[in-house]
Amino acid sequence: MQIIRKNFTLKVLALTLAIDGWAYVRFATNPVVATARFDQQMSVPITSVNLTAGFVAHFTDREAVVTVAPRRGEAAIKPEEIKAVLDLAGKGAGVYNVPVALVAPQIVVQSLSPASVTLTIEKIESRDFPLAVHYVGDLKNVVVAGAQLKPSIVAIQGTTTALEQVAAVHADVTLPEQARSIDEMVRPVPINAAGTEVLGLQVAPDLVRVRLRLTPGTGQPPR
Repeated sequence: MQIIRKNFTLKVLALTLAIDGWAYVRFATNPVVATARFDQQMSVPITSVNLTAGFVAHFTDREAVVTVAPRRGEAAIKPEEIKAVLDLAGKGAGVYNVPVALVAPQIVVQSLSPASVTLTIEKIESRDFPLAVHYVGDLKNVVVAGAQLKPSIVAIQGTTTALEQVAAVHADVTLPEQARSIDEMVRPVPINAAGTEVLGLQVAPDLVRVRLRLTPGTGQPPR
């Protein structure tokens, strides 16, 4: 007992330091434990860069999941510090599989998903289309005696795929119950073969002037 009591405080301190040293060697230098402790997983938006003017890129993968291992002793990496980009330099119309590149501080990337993105690049074009009045309402009570459009041709800008869907461009005018003159500004609407508006297009001008001269109808539907 005398041996144990002698320098008891120093012996306890030595034992504590020995346990701490063993724990450091056992866990801190273990790569599995270190990875579990320091790895970060985050989602960052995917953006495209260096796309040639006059083209547009379509892709569905909008976020990348990144697992990183920042250096010891440094603050955790913030999502806004990492950029996931698709470099589209020199690419024209077509389908491509482009690797996702990370722009980030000094970190070790453990995983990245997706590693690449399949996308379609289309050219943006502009085409002229004749404008037609589309009458909405009952034609039994009124007859269109004269119609004037200004302008009569509109320019539509969009991707090649969208422009190929356009079958006509209508200016919709609601007919009144009684004959009268109509002078109003109307939005031109590009439609497909099924009569549905084709979205994602720019029409110039966005408003056209429609002038109609109406006379009383016979009360019978037109043949």
